[in-house]
Amino acid sequence: MKIQFNTDKTIEGDERNELYFNSLIESGLKHYDSNLSRIEVHLSDQNGTKEGPNDIQCIMEARIEGKQPIAVTSQANSIEMAVTGAISKLENSLKTIFGRMKDHQK
Repeated sequence: MKIQFNTDKTIEGDERNELYFNSLIESGLKHYDSNLSRIEVHLSDQNGTKEGPNDIQCIMEARIEGKQPIAVTSQANSIEMAVTGAISKLENSLKTIFGRMKDHQK
């Protein structure tokens, strides 16, 4: 599973942060690793340089082998909370998708 990280101009996309968030994503989605070709992460600050509640947005898109990509969005006060929220939402979506696939194979 390849992870592609994208940030807007207000969020630092340095290598240390990217490695940290990649490890969170890999850990959170490890059950689906063999079924995912790529995860795209888009981080942005919705208020730019101004402060505001829940202004960090993380859109996470999963490319599932043989299926249409799915995307989830999470907004939070910090980058870490937005990313972990998106991981949780994506994991729940994948659980549903792969659960349905198993049910149809029976």
